[in-house]
Amino acid sequence: MTKYVYRFGGNASDGGANPGQAGNKNLLGGKGANLDGMASIGLPVPPGFTISTDMCTRYYLDGEVFPDSLKAEVAEGLKHIEQITGKNFGNAADPLLVSVRSGARVSMPGMMDTVLNLGLNDETVEGLAITSGDERFAWDSYRRFVQMYADVVLGLDHDAFEEALEIIKEDNGFYSDTEMEAKHWRALVGEYMTLVEEQWGKPFPQDVHDQLWGAVAAVFGSWQSERAKVYRRLNDIPAEWGTAVNVQAMVFGNMGDTSATGVAFTRNPSTGENLYYGEFLINAQGEDVVAGIRTPQYLTKAARAEANAKPLSMEEAMPETYAELARVFHILETHYRDMQDIEFTVERGKLWMLQTRSGKRTAKAALKIAVDMANEGLITEQEAIARVDPMALDQLLHPSLDPDAVRDVLTKGLPASPGAASGVIVFDADTAERRNAMGEAVILVRIETSPEDIHGMHAARGILTARGGMTSHAAVVARGMGRPCVS
Repeated sequence: MTKYVYRFGGNASDGGANPGQAGNKNLLGGKGANLDGMASIGLPVPPGFTISTDMCTRYYLDGEVFPDSLKAEVAEGLKHIEQITGKNFGNAADPLLVSVRSGARVSMPGMMDTVLNLGLNDETVEGLAITSGDERFAWDSYRRFVQMYADVVLGLDHDAFEEALEIIKEDNGFYSDTEMEAKHWRALVGEYMTLVEEQWGKPFPQDVHDQLWGAVAAVFGSWQSERAKVYRRLNDIPAEWGTAVNVQAMVFGNMGDTSATGVAFTRNPSTGENLYYGEFLINAQGEDVVAGIRTPQYLTKAARAEANAKPLSMEEAMPETYAELARVFHILETHYRDMQDIEFTVERGKLWMLQTRSGKRTAKAALKIAVDMANEGLITEQEAIARVDPMALDQLLHPSLDPDAVRDVLTKGLPASPGAASGVIVFDADTAERRNAMGEAVILVRIETSPEDIHGMHAARGILTARGGMTSHAAVVARGMGRPCVS
């Protein structure tokens, strides 16, 4: 019988449950291979399992149905997580919650779907409130899950849920999500449940196993989404590769002021400087940083000082955790011998690693990083030359602003991706693509970009967002495309 599920975390990695498969990105996808790899070298990785890319291929060949053998393997994978965490999936008293994330063999930032906090329902949310000792956290987690599941799995109108959140904030005079209390989140969940029933025609699924299989199918389905097809076409990624699915125990960055979430690069992806580069948010979940929902804080004291920003950096606000994170940066860069793009969560002072991958970078940064790593002895000169894409060097010839030119400054933002551009302002991706096809230079302006904007981002000369930071979706994708971006 073909094996489709590979466990990681605890004693499962690197020769345990996955003999000979550690680091196999073709089978486990980039995220799954690197989660297994991080666990195998002793880094703090929440336990989980990966459904292989082979299953994605079979899923489509079989008419988008799952074989019974997969259901048995997934049940064993859930047992593995339960044994390590001491929690049970669907247990109303002390529930195990999981994330469901995609992971193709090559990095496709923002293209594939994610569901967090899966396993919550009207009963388990009460158990989470009791075991965590924080009713606000429990209901905040539930509303996030319902909103994400409705969008990713049920395909409902995302804007309707955002509008409901904005209305409840306005009604209570709140500016930020962090001002919301437990009673407000509980009320919003009720609003969300009504929206689901109105748009979907059925109540929100309460069976946690139904939730899980819905999410797994949605992640496989996102491989054939329009945005993924556009990204694959732009980056010459074969459709037959498929994606893996990673199911992992949840850790929470939204459990108060000793919790946080962040995205970091071991070197500056814009300039290539050998300086830690990243952002974090206290009392938040990962999607808040990546999606640009809140403007994040700087990772290092030096970056905060350079930007003259007021909120404390992670280095200042959480010095012990930051020191541990810096140690992890060194371990990962030495292990993978490349600049790493990392996602992490701090749950009540404990650091957890959620992802590492080779980071997207500008051509200028790629050149400097390759030369520096060769000089540091991390890679050979031959590897350094091979790592710089000749086509990417074209980016070095892109326009730039004359530093001595006279200019009228309207406002300032974060320099998310370097370069210079001018053009007509457009406010949606379809218009950007259409007007670009007519020969017009356009600047795509959004509150924040999402994966659905990929075609408009490619058509635009430059990208401007009202929210988000240096590691938001707009920033990461723009750098990879060579488009200037201000967040």
